[in-house]
Amino acid sequence: MNFRAQFDAVFVDPVGQTVQQRWADAALAVAFEDCDPVSAFPAVPGRRWGPGLWWSATTGRHVVAGSNAMRIQLMVLDRNPDVRALAGRPVRLLWRNPRGQVRSWVPQLFARYSDGTALLADCPSHPEAGGERALRAAQAVAAACADIGWTYRRLTPLDDVLAANLKWLAGYRHPRNAGRPGLMPVVLDAFAQPRPLIEGAETAGDPISVLPVVFHALWHGQLTTQLKVPLHERLLVGPTSWGGPCKTEEAT
Repeated sequence: MNFRAQFDAVFVDPVGQTVQQRWADAALAVAFEDCDPVSAFPAVPGRRWGPGLWWSATTGRHVVAGSNAMRIQLMVLDRNPDVRALAGRPVRLLWRNPRGQVRSWVPQLFARYSDGTALLADCPSHPEAGGERALRAAQAVAAACADIGWTYRRLTPLDDVLAANLKWLAGYRHPRNAGRPGLMPVVLDAFAQPRPLIEGAETAGDPISVLPVVFHALWHGQLTTQLKVPLHERLLVGPTSWGGPCKTEEAT
């Protein structure tokens, strides 16, 4: 398919007006991370999980999430140290197909990287989600992003164990779980060499007060462990320089 025709961007400006602008210009000038959603996430009757808000540890702000699959991908991106901002559905792309018909697509997720580039992404619950229309739109949006040095991806669903572990650690992402002043350095020192989770926690103090700090450090990458097996008290935890555990597969 030919996607060399011009793409346009539709977004909501700071005063709440809908604006249409040439895509290449908007990508340079618009802070999509600060834009409200250009269209609402639908609430589908009978679905177990509907639209909601994800509190981002990266920005300290809420991000609209349209599905459980999207929320899980937001968790992955929120832990990525190269990501500095997140938004849900901030831009609609418009283009004409080879037959001259106007087509449009609203990617579910926007992530801004530290180098100023960005990721537009969709979060399907399975590879075929959305059908042929979604796959054709993915080709177009990928071409639009490639033209300006950005990336588009249909993010692969996480393994169930990895997703469960991230959900657990995400419960400790807020700064309130960093512990009382002076406790974090003690915790990091306790795991300066890889050791079982419970042993390091007991070395640092009362596990009841220490474990939330360990989980906070694991979320923020100050400590590391194997997240592709179920978390348990004997799981080895170590410093970020430790090469033992497999790293979480981040969305990039």
